[in-house]
Amino acid sequence: MESISVLGFAASASDDGLRDNLSFRCVTAHRETIPVALRRRSSQAMHLVFSAASEACVQARRSPEALPVVFASVAGEIQTTDQLCRELAKADGLISPSAFHNSVQNAAAGYWSIARQCTQPASALAAGQDTFAMALLEAWCQLAGLGGELLLVCYDECWPGYLMPGSGRSALACALMLAAGPVEGSIARLGRPQRGTIPAFPAEWRQAVDAMPVLAAIPLLEWLANGGAGTVLPISASSAGWWLEAGI
Repeated sequence: MESISVLGFAASASDDGLRDNLSFRCVTAHRETIPVALRRRSSQAMHLVFSAASEACVQARRSPEALPVVFASVAGEIQTTDQLCRELAKADGLISPSAFHNSVQNAAAGYWSIARQCTQPASALAAGQDTFAMALLEAWCQLAGLGGELLLVCYDECWPGYLMPGSGRSALACALMLAAGPVEGSIARLGRPQRGTIPAFPAEWRQAVDAMPVLAAIPLLEWLANGGAGTVLPISASSAGWWLEAGI
């Protein structure tokens, strides 16, 4: 397989300042995208995921229940996990079973599958600064091996400030509807993620992506929104140097 096709894409952010600085459409994180029965257990991460993923499905005219999904997040449900750790440190050490249930890395993937009645495979991964790059590589491998289409969602909610001061302050989710090989009517084609020397990550986003690795998706999202000739795009700001070739 020489390329995968992008059929739709979307992004969601909770910070007005971040959205104002993006050159592509980025929707507000709406909890209303989550069914009422699940809403009371929802987190900022879930609001972001559901908003971006729902928008991408609508844009691509695809039904969520029919799509395998790949979810990727550096810290996952970090606010809930932090809450559990603080409760465990107390004298009684009692924790909420519901909070424990919601603290796992694949919580968003599970709730998406339940809400959208999706019985297709769902993956959840984390890879630090390379999380977005590894999400694309995982999507590539699944499409190369199984064909068809899948939904990729990369996200992170705001992290507790004292865990890593200066990090985790720009919550974002992005979703890409991808298909194996060339597809008529696709937005773009993406080559296989590669590792090696590439042009530097855009200077205007370097500090932000160092603090919040999910923002490594911005160069690709900007390119998808604004078009252009074939190009090499960084998909990670780490020293590993992950990149891919993109074309129309």
